[in-house]
Amino acid sequence: MKYKILVVTLLYAFLSHAQKEVSGKIQVEIVQKKELGYALHIPADSKDKKPLIVFLHGSGEKGTNIELVKVHGPFKYLKTHELDAYVLAPQCPENEYWDTEVLYRLIIKIQKEHNIDANRIYLTGLSMGGWGAWNLAFAHPEMFAALVPIAGFVDRVPMIENCKIASMPIRIFHGLLDNVVDVDYSMTIYKKLKECNSNIKLTIFDDAGHDSWTRVYDNKEIYDWMFQQQKK
Repeated sequence: MKYKILVVTLLYAFLSHAQKEVSGKIQVEIVQKKELGYALHIPADSKDKKPLIVFLHGSGEKGTNIELVKVHGPFKYLKTHELDAYVLAPQCPENEYWDTEVLYRLIIKIQKEHNIDANRIYLTGLSMGGWGAWNLAFAHPEMFAALVPIAGFVDRVPMIENCKIASMPIRIFHGLLDNVVDVDYSMTIYKKLKECNSNIKLTIFDDAGHDSWTRVYDNKEIYDWMFQQQKK
């Protein structure tokens, strides 16, 4: 009996010394190289400071053919109309999604290289680009004078941090019959933003599916509205 007690005591003593906890820190530097193609429209008169429209395309325009970014949005409008503004349309690489910090650095680069009014930078996008526009606006709200997301998915962060863009004028568009990105995303974020942002409007087109952007971007009205907005 004493032998058994001795064995148990020795086993307990061994386990007590074998088990322990440690804590520490690790510092890691991860360097990534990203490449992003883009198209840039330069206004006829660029001597004076001019506004900048940043347009993010949808998933169907990914790749390396820069002409794809001109299929929809402001560049399509520019084929038959004039805009007295810079228009920047980045192109998302194939098999990737919009990277917020890469987009931010691209805009900074364009600002440094051209005569852009920093108080009149407007952000817009459709579908995947609407999702990218929401994320970019929340990551860098200090940069943009207005936001126009169309048919965009909305991540959890914008839903939670809605008041982060309380002073930013916003116009949201979505199709009621959208079977790609549910209209509920736009309705929910609108209700959240309305709690602290008085300059926000949601337009739902009852007869539109996923393409609720053509009638918006093909209309002079949205550009006139953007150009009236200035960063506070």
